[in-house]
Amino acid sequence: MTSSPASPASPDPAAPHGSAAPSTSPASPFSKPLRPLLARGRDEEHRAATPLELFFDLCFVVAVAQAGAELVHAVAEGHAGEGILNYAMVFFAMFWAWVNFSWFASAYDNDDALYRVVTLIQIAGVLVFAAGVSRAFADHDFLLVWLGYLIMRIALTTQWLRVARAATGAERGTALRYAAGVLICQVGWSGLLFLPEGGRPWLFLVMAIAEMSVPVIAERAYTTAWHPHHISERYGLFTIIVLGETIAAATVAVKSGIEENDALDELLPIAAGGLLIVFAAWWIYFVVPIQGRLRSNRQAFLWGYGHYVILGSVAAIGAGIEVAVEQAVGKAHISTVAASAAVTVPTALYLLTVWALHSRYYKVGTAQQLVLPVSALAVLASTFAGRWAVLVAGLVTAATVATGVTLTTRMARRS
Repeated sequence: MTSSPASPASPDPAAPHGSAAPSTSPASPFSKPLRPLLARGRDEEHRAATPLELFFDLCFVVAVAQAGAELVHAVAEGHAGEGILNYAMVFFAMFWAWVNFSWFASAYDNDDALYRVVTLIQIAGVLVFAAGVSRAFADHDFLLVWLGYLIMRIALTTQWLRVARAATGAERGTALRYAAGVLICQVGWSGLLFLPEGGRPWLFLVMAIAEMSVPVIAERAYTTAWHPHHISERYGLFTIIVLGETIAAATVAVKSGIEENDALDELLPIAAGGLLIVFAAWWIYFVVPIQGRLRSNRQAFLWGYGHYVILGSVAAIGAGIEVAVEQAVGKAHISTVAASAAVTVPTALYLLTVWALHSRYYKVGTAQQLVLPVSALAVLASTFAGRWAVLVAGLVTAATVATGVTLTTRMARRS
């Protein structure tokens, strides 16, 4: 599912201001190991994710799994507020590093030897980051998290400087602004090492806004040549991988609960409901082809930034299923309602966010528009169904898919 990287031509002086010229000449498989890091074309055909990008995603899920495991521990021990706050901060750092790499690769991946090496260094930074997640949650020690982030950001800055070296005019200015913005933000994150605990959430808020402002500022005069189909595929693939990690974590939790506590009757409704939720989450996300809406930076950035909630809630669903399993076998020190909410709240958040970001643009009529919002409310209401809460939530999401398919089919027949 890979395509050969193209060797883009120089920007066309007749192209619209702020846009990159299309790339038409494919790179030879015998190209030099070091090539200028030039922009790819936004209208390339058959542009797909590369094996290196998929490898990057799989390594990133290691950090996602660590954050999910720590969230499970915090919620099960009755420290939900602190656990959710730590999870939100750590997950944003992971998500934003992935976003930085994915959008850069969509515009400038030339697949030469140096590009590959620098990307592998970024992967090493991800693994260092993942190794520090537990200490960040348990002891509020962010040294390893910060060090892993530093490795990733230095590598990314190197890539932008390569772009600046090969570019001219407005494109060069954009690359330099990106490089400077990434480094300045990394200096800001250093405050996690020195600020008292009470000041860290405020630093996180400031730095999150600063990070998301870098692309807006950097691309004010020149729009990088990200590829709409490639970007939508990259987000979709990462969503699939996170969904897979959610199933894996929940499966291990159910298996352990059955083996250690012989609690099949208690765990079967949780397992069935959780599986229905994950299946429905996949169906709902991929029912519409979103790349058609990614025409401008404003549309694409809003959609891309919103995936912080989508991906974070998907990973939290898996953590919630683990919490529900631990509560069912008597390991978690929380009520049944609290354990159920650990599943239903992120599920409802996922449904609302997917609807807000792209599903609603493809819905026709009030009935179709109301399906996901009403489903989210019904999922929240299922929190109070006792030991059957997760199963009820799963049935609600399955009914949501069935309702959506039915309404679409009826409309197609009328047309």
